[in-house]
Amino acid sequence: MVAKTFFGFEEILAKELTQLGAQNVKAGTRVVTFVGDKGFMYKANLALRTAIKILKPIKTFKAFNEKGLYNGIKSIDWSNYLNEHQTFVVETTLHSDHFTHSQFVALKTKDAIVDQFRENTGNRPDIDKDFPDLRIHVHIDRDFVNVSLDTSGTSLHHRGYRTATNIAPINEVLAAGMLLLSGWDGNSHFLDPMCGSGTILAEAAMIACNIPANINRKEFAFERWKDWDSELFDKILESLLKKTREFHYTITGYDKAPSAVNKAKDNIRNANLDDYVSIRHDDFFQTEKMNEGPLHMVFNPPYGERLNIELERFYREIGDTLKQKYPNTNAWFITANLEALKYVGLRPSRKIKLFNGKLEARLVKYEMYEGSKKAKFN
Repeated sequence: MVAKTFFGFEEILAKELTQLGAQNVKAGTRVVTFVGDKGFMYKANLALRTAIKILKPIKTFKAFNEKGLYNGIKSIDWSNYLNEHQTFVVETTLHSDHFTHSQFVALKTKDAIVDQFRENTGNRPDIDKDFPDLRIHVHIDRDFVNVSLDTSGTSLHHRGYRTATNIAPINEVLAAGMLLLSGWDGNSHFLDPMCGSGTILAEAAMIACNIPANINRKEFAFERWKDWDSELFDKILESLLKKTREFHYTITGYDKAPSAVNKAKDNIRNANLDDYVSIRHDDFFQTEKMNEGPLHMVFNPPYGERLNIELERFYREIGDTLKQKYPNTNAWFITANLEALKYVGLRPSRKIKLFNGKLEARLVKYEMYEGSKKAKFN
């Protein structure tokens, strides 16, 4: 199978898969391939935090032209996956000199499938772009055509808990990946000082308690398949829920916009995480560290892309607040404004290249020591 992910998350997704019990795990670019059975396919969709989609390959063949593509698709016995009264949709990705138009490839694929059903049954399945019974993925790399079934359906970042968002919400998979890259494991207090609609808080709580990432999701594509096994699915879900764990620290979110605080509280409630997360209306720059011991901080400050802020002053205040008010803190944040990092006035101990949507970004880490750094090492 193939798990798709964002740039920069390949290694942590490979680690997630290995820990879940996948075989033959190999990281590529924006993808990780692995081997597993039907039960593992259910488990991967439920539990993986950094996967966007999981594809199940069913055939690979070579094609150099339209006829080769049509014949290759038609050589698959589609009655194994679909009947003539069901619906399907074809999605394509192309890296080929022979095939350059994705709509054309989707059309040829559809023709081959429909023709096979017409010849065999006299009827044909229909296309449904919104709620198909089967999502077919055709990936053409030079001469090789890889045909897969999309096991997930809509992107796995649609966790199902977020109904309210603010102006620039962070993608749930991006939030989970940032948390895992930051080393968050639930063994300290946690703060998101600019929590927006609460996505980082929800993902942090699910990691801390080992709650499956997609527990609140309404549907997966495989639930419409001919071989859907609801008993097996329930068994897998039950076994994952038995592995949840207690969390003995606090997870806190601040936001200075009352509307964001209300949205975040709604989303945390939807995710059934209100026992673990507390959110309050506060301006980070007016706060100081509340807890004894180490603090883990991850946040997504505004970039000036969609929110109007005075960048230089804003990022300088981030640095000043961390330096003066937050000793013994590992602070991580993501920004697509690489200029703005200069104004923080602190030297990051790590910088990781990521993308927030199409924007190239950096996930940066600032280590705030108890007392001065010099004292720490003497």
